[in-house]
Amino acid sequence: MAPQPAPEDALSENRFVADKLDEVARLLDQQNASLFRVRAYRDAASYLRGLPHPVRLDYQRGGKRGLDDLPTIGQSIAATIAEILDTGGSGVLDRLRGAADPEQILRTVPMIGPALARQIHEDLGIETLEALEAAAYDGRLAAIKGIGPRRVESLRHSLADMLARRRPRHAPIDRQQPSVADILAVDQAYRSNLDRLPTIKPRRFNPTGDTRLPILHTEQNDWQFTALFSNTPNAQRFGKTRDWVVIYFERADQPEAQVTVVTEHGGPLDGKRVIRGQEKSCALHYKDLGPGP
Repeated sequence: MAPQPAPEDALSENRFVADKLDEVARLLDQQNASLFRVRAYRDAASYLRGLPHPVRLDYQRGGKRGLDDLPTIGQSIAATIAEILDTGGSGVLDRLRGAADPEQILRTVPMIGPALARQIHEDLGIETLEALEAAAYDGRLAAIKGIGPRRVESLRHSLADMLARRRPRHAPIDRQQPSVADILAVDQAYRSNLDRLPTIKPRRFNPTGDTRLPILHTEQNDWQFTALFSNTPNAQRFGKTRDWVVIYFERADQPEAQVTVVTEHGGPLDGKRVIRGQEKSCALHYKDLGPGP
């Protein structure tokens, strides 16, 4: 049986979520993202405004899959809606505004206080709960001083509970991601066009409000990318704010994830751009390219 129309006040949350999706679309448009990506967020916002029942019901009944099954809502936008319903905010929107605070996101996990959140963000560059979960499984989180095996296991369980509704049932932890070649091509395109890119004004480490970060939205082989210089404490401390590039990527069937591209110092890849944590894959990539000119 079709859902019965809900009272007007019960649909206010739909409008709240739609407003945030519309703002994402507006900022993407201002920052020269593809028309396809802008339209996807606008269409999702329009659909939610016309939905005759609270979208939270779909989320409660089917988790993120329940949102993904709605017309005009793909996996990446479903993940954004789920985050808004869970937290009232959106990491994508905060990033586009220049207002991202990854440490606050990490502190929502039980057993992660301000000091540990800062350490995780500084050492690993993690900005989302999904990226934190990946680090809990691939060994990076266990490498942080003071985090033993038991704590990692507890964090895995906490994250599984927190993220359960945001992913389809039985979804694997490992995700697909763009090729090394595509990621490095986006990094090159970003660093080669800094003077022509739109900029955002970050709130962190910008006391005078003068600093502006160039931001690139682009596409490669069905993937949507956003690239901008790292504005983490470590990037500030080590003077890498014009070297480390954070690249976010998503696809209609893949929620957003991120990598950081840096200039390697020392070793066989000295001077080359590499994806942090994927040095072996980058070495194979450069080997396949052959010797330079």
